Amino acid sequence: MKSLLFVFIGGGFGSVLRFLIGKWLNNSENGIPYGTFVANILGSLFIGFILGYAAKNNALSQNHTLLLATGFCGGFTTFSTFAYENHIFLKSGDFTSFAFYTIASFVVGFLAVFAGMYLVKFI
Repeated sequence: MKSLLFVFIGGGFGSVLRFLIGKWLNNSENGIPYGTFVANILGSLFIGFILGYAAKNNALSQNHTLLLATGFCGGFTTFSTFAYENHIFLKSGDFTSFAFYTIASFVVGFLAVFAGMYLVKFI
C-alpha cells in the first residue's frame, strides 16, 4: 500500500508539470507539439539520471525509486499523447512533421537516457 502512495504522489507531480509545460509550449500555430517533446525528452533524461543514481552504490531506496522513476517520470512523460499527436499529423497528411517528430523523439529520448546515466558519474 505504501508503494502505491509513492507512485501516486510522484505521478501527480509529474502530470501537473507535464500539463504546465504543454500549456506553455504547445499551440496550434507552431505545428510541432513542443511541450510533449520537451516533457518526453526531459523525462528520459530524468529517468536515466534517477536509475543511474539508484544503481550507483544502491544510492536510492526502493521507495525513492518508486516516487521518482515510476511515479514522477511515469506521470511526466506520455506515450499516449505522443501517439495521438502523430495520428493527427498522419490524418492531416503532414508526413514531414510526423517523420521529424517521431524520429527526433526516439533518437533524442534514447540519447537523453544515456546522458542522464552518464551524468551520474560526476556525483
